[in-house]
Amino acid sequence: MSDRLWLIGGTQDSKILAQHLVEAGIPCVASVTTESARSLYPVAPTLVCHVGTLNASQITEFVQRYRVIGILDASHPFAVDISQQAIALAQTLKLPYLRYERPTIDSDPQSEPFSETANSLQTVLASGALQGERVLFTLGYRWLGQLKAYQDQAVLFARILPSEVALKAAIAAGFTSDRLIALRPPISPSLERALWQQWRISVVVTKASGAPGGEDVKRQLAKELGIRCVAIARPAIPYPQWTSDLTTSLAFCKQVYESAHHI
Repeated sequence: MSDRLWLIGGTQDSKILAQHLVEAGIPCVASVTTESARSLYPVAPTLVCHVGTLNASQITEFVQRYRVIGILDASHPFAVDISQQAIALAQTLKLPYLRYERPTIDSDPQSEPFSETANSLQTVLASGALQGERVLFTLGYRWLGQLKAYQDQAVLFARILPSEVALKAAIAAGFTSDRLIALRPPISPSLERALWQQWRISVVVTKASGAPGGEDVKRQLAKELGIRCVAIARPAIPYPQWTSDLTTSLAFCKQVYESAHHI
């Protein structure tokens, strides 16, 4: 097995990066957490897809198995655990590391009076601002457990991925079937608008995940429909190196590969 770059994936951004790495002939292993995410990536001799979560005890074995020579972290902006583990491993093993993160969308109170950013979901819940509202959450199933105690304070709806684990988490958090919809992104503006109107949503709580996560669509619809849109800010992680530029990311990969092979 040849030396490989480790592309931490599972996002549309990582799909684009993987395609460029294939075209450049740079061997890499893309890690994803689900079988459905595997379909994002091109089929090529230089690209291996590893499916499954990686915990602290598995990650070292993973790096050894695939002979990882550098890490390009293109995971989701809210995938904190894998980024922190990869950073720690890179520091321990002296591996080059670069974080690629999709650009943020800055909110302008004047042009987007219905959009705002909150530091955390708990901040939003504790503020009492959702009291009596019809609220749509598009945060992912892992967040829904925090909402169980608020089911009697507002009319809560959730959009989740079409998976058994997501559905179980939503039901455990107190969501009834008439307040759930299971869809896999991307969601078109017309479908997003229809859903908000069908459920008579007054507040949308989402993540500041950037344009690939549909944040821009939600902000625009909030403005059009006069619906409040609250985006939970991205976790603050001290990345050793960071970029939102694809060209910079690819140059990093090329440099790491050439250095490892003394090209």
